[in-house]
Amino acid sequence: MKKKWDKGKPGHHGKNLKTEPYFYILPVALLLILTFGYPLLKSAVMAFQNYKLSNINDVYFNNFANFKKMFGDSDFLLLLKNSFIYVVLSVTGQFVLGLVLALTLKQKFRGRGLYQAIVFLPWAFSTFVVGLLFRWSFNGEYGVVNDLLVKAGIVGKGIAWLGTPGLSLLVIILAMIWLGIPFFGIMILAALQSIPEEVYEAADMDGCGLIKRFFSITFPFIKPTVIITILLRTIWIFNSFDLVVIVTGGGPANYSQTLPSYMYTKAFSGYDFGLAGALGLMLIVILSIYAMVFLKISNYDKAGDF
Repeated sequence: MKKKWDKGKPGHHGKNLKTEPYFYILPVALLLILTFGYPLLKSAVMAFQNYKLSNINDVYFNNFANFKKMFGDSDFLLLLKNSFIYVVLSVTGQFVLGLVLALTLKQKFRGRGLYQAIVFLPWAFSTFVVGLLFRWSFNGEYGVVNDLLVKAGIVGKGIAWLGTPGLSLLVIILAMIWLGIPFFGIMILAALQSIPEEVYEAADMDGCGLIKRFFSITFPFIKPTVIITILLRTIWIFNSFDLVVIVTGGGPANYSQTLPSYMYTKAFSGYDFGLAGALGLMLIVILSIYAMVFLKISNYDKAGDF
């Protein structure tokens, strides 16, 4: 005689249900460990080593020598300031213009589909192509930007955009803003389209104005998306170095250099992987603190509540 199934006790099938989710995430977990976990651990170890490819046979632990060298660099404060300006202005510009783009595309007008395809085009370009585009456009001798400014009578002669402190970093910021507007536009537009039309209809019946409707209805609804998008985009921009390397190479005299691009230069031009590892470890600490503080200040856990 077969035994009756006892629903009160966790049987064989109950154990399978508890372990089944782990089998689904196991391939992804292994892939992340191999592609991210090991390189991260290796770079953390190299941060405390004298690890130079120019003398690979003389690798040894040097305690905090790489960190002392990093903080003792005469350009360290300049790199930190450049990184802060680069991230703040880039994220702000992308968010503001992306929000305007999303609010515009939410409206119905003739040719909206074609316009949407055009404004989202930068997201389809690789960073390398965008970098070359801005490098050639802002070239001091034959760039199209100088040509247009001179013909319009705005300037008398061409400006050395890439060779002038301050202007070189500005060019990179403009490139990053242009590259990232579609990301904010897509994310915010998706959030806007999820807002029920009945909410706006009720607001119109109550005589709610355009500005009040945005801050009382629209923004609270899209706030979770805005918070997580700004968080992710800030981390991505702070970690990016490709635009700096392609457009200016960090020049002139490190005035457009950021911490990630400086780390790249030290690793693949100076072959000092120990110093590069120390810089990378510092970036991880900075971004981890930023993520925790930003989520706390923005009240992400309460976002979307009315």
